[in-house]
Amino acid sequence: MSLNENSRTVPAADISNKIQAKLDRVKAILGELQRTVVAYSGGVDSTLVAKLALDVLGAENVLALIAISASFGAEEERAAIETLNEIGVPFVLIETEEVDDPRYAANPTNRCYFCKENVYGSLVEAAAARGFTTVVDGFNSDDTGDFRPGRKAGRELGVRSPLCEADLNKEEIRAAARHLGLSNWAKPAMACLSSRVEYGTPITIEILKQVDRAERALRHLGFEDLRVRHHDKLARIEVNPVMIDRALTAREEIIEAVKAAGYVYVTLDLQGLRHGSMNEGLRPGG
Repeated sequence: MSLNENSRTVPAADISNKIQAKLDRVKAILGELQRTVVAYSGGVDSTLVAKLALDVLGAENVLALIAISASFGAEEERAAIETLNEIGVPFVLIETEEVDDPRYAANPTNRCYFCKENVYGSLVEAAAARGFTTVVDGFNSDDTGDFRPGRKAGRELGVRSPLCEADLNKEEIRAAARHLGLSNWAKPAMACLSSRVEYGTPITIEILKQVDRAERALRHLGFEDLRVRHHDKLARIEVNPVMIDRALTAREEIIEAVKAAGYVYVTLDLQGLRHGSMNEGLRPGG
């Protein structure tokens, strides 16, 4: 059973006064924005923003836009649509073309800047065409501690981040989402498929599809929280550290599944899952 499936059976929980005060701050920010578009990824962060925007502004003043491209996994797209239907937020799918941008495809260390420049640019344009005044995202206070060049692109395009502005961190966001009964409150954090590709290796649609196939196969084996890091012919698998023993036990099934996705070599990273692990080489001592 996946975390997301399990979350549906867990009753809503109370939250602290501190978290409630931060949620009230987010609501106040959204109330000032009026007609608002939510840059929606399907994760718990943007889901919380969408839910609060719906509560504050009403369905007629909120629209979720889902950016669809080769860097967004097929299962993630289905899950995002399902969650928006659950909470009743209107949405539109917007096809974006960041993968076709040669600056992005070259996969430099600031690739995320070119991604968000394309994606947020498309969302801002789509919002304006539909009569919406502001685009908001799910960026939160914990995200400020990692290397995120895409944040700069968002600020340049006027995208607001109400969770960060209210100083909500990931743990508080999950607690708030559970309190509000959001079914994906425990969903593992995700990132675009390009984040699995080693910097300097050109991004292609074929590589992104290969990574997606491998990750989908591993999720079907029961590994919900994972990454398949792409190193040419080698797939470096990161799973939650508590699942490493299980991964070793399922060694043959994992090898078969990942090789079926097109990899020649398969390795298990004994450090376990680290979000943003491709950035480790950018840090002193990395």
